Amino acid sequence: MTEVRNDLRNIAIIAHVDHGKTTLVDGMLKQAKVFRESATITERIMDSNDLERERGITILAKNTAVTWRDTKINIVDTPGHADFGGEVERVLNMVDGALLLIDAVEGPMPQTRFVLRKALGLGLRVIVVINKVDRPFARPDEALNETFDLFIELGAQDWQAEFPVVYAVGLVGKAGYTPAGLQSDLTPLFETIIKEVPAPKVELDEPARLLVTTLEYDNYKGQIGIGRLMTGRVRKGMPVVRISTKGERNNARLDHLFTFHNLHKVDVDEASAGDIIAFAGFDDLGISDTIADPSVTEGLPAISVEEPTVRMTFGVNTSTLAGREGKTGWGTSRRLRERLYNETRSNVALRVQDGESADKFVVSGRGELHLGILIETMRREGYEFEVSKPEVIYHQDPETEEMLEPVEEVHIEIADTMVGTVVEMLGNRRGTMTDMRSENGTTYLTYLVPTRGMLGFRPNFLRASSGMGQVHSLHHSYEPLTGEISGRQFGSLVAMETGTSTAYAMVNVQARGTFFIAPGVDVYQGMVVGEHIRPGDLDLNVVKEKNLTNFRAKPSETTSGLNTPRDMSLDDWIEFMAEDELLEVTPLNLRLRKRILDTEERLKERKRREKMMAGV
Repeated sequence: MTEVRNDLRNIAIIAHVDHGKTTLVDGMLKQAKVFRESATITERIMDSNDLERERGITILAKNTAVTWRDTKINIVDTPGHADFGGEVERVLNMVDGALLLIDAVEGPMPQTRFVLRKALGLGLRVIVVINKVDRPFARPDEALNETFDLFIELGAQDWQAEFPVVYAVGLVGKAGYTPAGLQSDLTPLFETIIKEVPAPKVELDEPARLLVTTLEYDNYKGQIGIGRLMTGRVRKGMPVVRISTKGERNNARLDHLFTFHNLHKVDVDEASAGDIIAFAGFDDLGISDTIADPSVTEGLPAISVEEPTVRMTFGVNTSTLAGREGKTGWGTSRRLRERLYNETRSNVALRVQDGESADKFVVSGRGELHLGILIETMRREGYEFEVSKPEVIYHQDPETEEMLEPVEEVHIEIADTMVGTVVEMLGNRRGTMTDMRSENGTTYLTYLVPTRGMLGFRPNFLRASSGMGQVHSLHHSYEPLTGEISGRQFGSLVAMETGTSTAYAMVNVQARGTFFIAPGVDVYQGMVVGEHIRPGDLDLNVVKEKNLTNFRAKPSETTSGLNTPRDMSLDDWIEFMAEDELLEVTPLNLRLRKRILDTEERLKERKRREKMMAGV
C-alpha cells in the first residue's frame, strides 16, 4: 500500500559553479536555527574539505537536513564543475526535487545545462532560484527567460517547464516572489519547497531496500553507507543483505543507524522509507550496492555515469629521492594499488586499471581537474608516487573504424580587450568558435575544442587574462581527429649532476632559461630544474661550487644576481610536462623529472628515436 510522507521533503541544490549553492545552504541552515545565537559561523559551512576551501569550489556532494515548521527537508549540496559530474549523477537519485540556482547577471551557464539535463531526465520537480539579484547589472527577467528557453531546449515535460520561481540574495539570506519584493528572510523559499517538491510516496509494508549512493569512513564505526530508503523500514541491529552490482550477496547486521539533522548524523533506532539514512555494519561497500531485507532477491538498478575522457599513469616513485618525504611504506605498489582501487568505490566517475607493469596503474577520469584533485588529496594523505602527462581516451567508430576523439564545449568570459589573445590561443588548439556576444565590457565566447587542446589550457588562460577571465567546459561529443596540435614551444633545463643547487652555478647558466628552483635545493641527475629559452632540452650543472680563494665574490657569483624562480602549482606542472617526463609527487614537494634519468642513456634514446624517424 502506497503512502505519502507529508512530513518529509528531499531536495538537491544544483547550479553552475560559483552561482551561490553553498552560500544559500548556509543561509538556510542559519534561518532554521541550526546554530546557537552566540556560535561563530564559518562561511561556506558545507565546504568542509581543505581543498574545497582553498579552491572555492564544491568537490564532494554533502548531506544535511533542516526542519521548517514540522517538515524535515533533506538537502544535498552538489558540485558545480563538470569534472565532478559523477557526484551530481549519484545524489540526484536520492531526491524528489531540485533547487536550480541561476546567477541574475550571468543567467544559465554551461554547467547549468549539464545538471539540469540530469534533473529533468530523472523526472525531478525543479524550482528555479534567481540568485544574486542585488548585483550590479543584475537582469533577473532576462535570466528567467533564458532559463525557460533552456528547459524547452532540454526537452522538459510541460509540468517541468511550468516551474516555480523564487528570487534571492543567498549571501544575506533574503528571498521573495519578485526581484523588488524580497522579504527579510528565506521564508518564501522554504514555503515554495514545501508546496512544490513532491512528498515521498512510499510502501512501508514492503521489504526494506536501499541503493548506496555515497560512502564515508569512520575510525570507530568503519565503512558508512548513505542512501535513500526506497521501501519498508529498517531497525538498528536487524539482519540485512548486501547485493553487489555483480549479484554477489553478503549478510550482515545494521550495527549503526543514522538520519541527518542540521549538520550532524543522529543515532536512531528505526527509519522509514523516503528518508535519507546512513548506516554501518558492512566491511565492504560500493556505490550502487543494494542493502535490503534478506527476503529480497534482486538489487536495485545501478547508478550510471558518463565515461571518462582523460587518463594518467600513476606509478611507484622511482626518483633518486624516493622514500625520503612520504609516510614510511606508503610509496609501495601494494599501498598505491589499494588506495586507487578504494577510490573507485566512492568516486564513480573514476576508472583504475593495472598498468603495463606491477608498479603502474592507469587512472581515467572526467578531466584534468578531476585527476588533479585526486593527486592533491593523496599527497596530503602521505602518499608519494609519480604520474605521467595526461592523455585523452580515443574511441573507434564501430561502423567506419575511424578514430574518434572527445570534444568539449568551452564557454569563456573575458574582457573585450582580451578577446584577440583568447581567439589566438584557441585557434592554435584547433578550436572552432560557435558563438560570440558582448555585454557591459565582457565578451562571452563559445567554442568546440578537442579535449587534447584543452589539456593545460586553463593555467595559460588564467595567466593571459591576469586571473580575471573565466573558462568552463563540458564534454560535447566524439568527433573524427582534427589533426596535430602544437605542444610546448620550449624545452626543459635538466640537471646533469646530483647534489645541492648553488647560487654560483645557477647565476652562470641562468641566461639559458627560467629556473623552477632556488639555491640550496636537493636535485638529482635527470630532474627538470627550469624551462629552456629554445626548443629542445639542455643539460646543465646547477650544483657546481666556487673554488675557495682569498678574493671577494663578485655580485654575479652570489644570490643577488639570481632571478626569482618561477613558482609552479600542481596544475602548472601538469600543463608543462612533456611526453618523456614524469611528475614526482610527495607530501612535501612536486618535482618534474625525465623518464630516463641517466644523461648518457637519455642521449642514446634520443638518437635512436631520431634514426627511427629518419628511417620512416
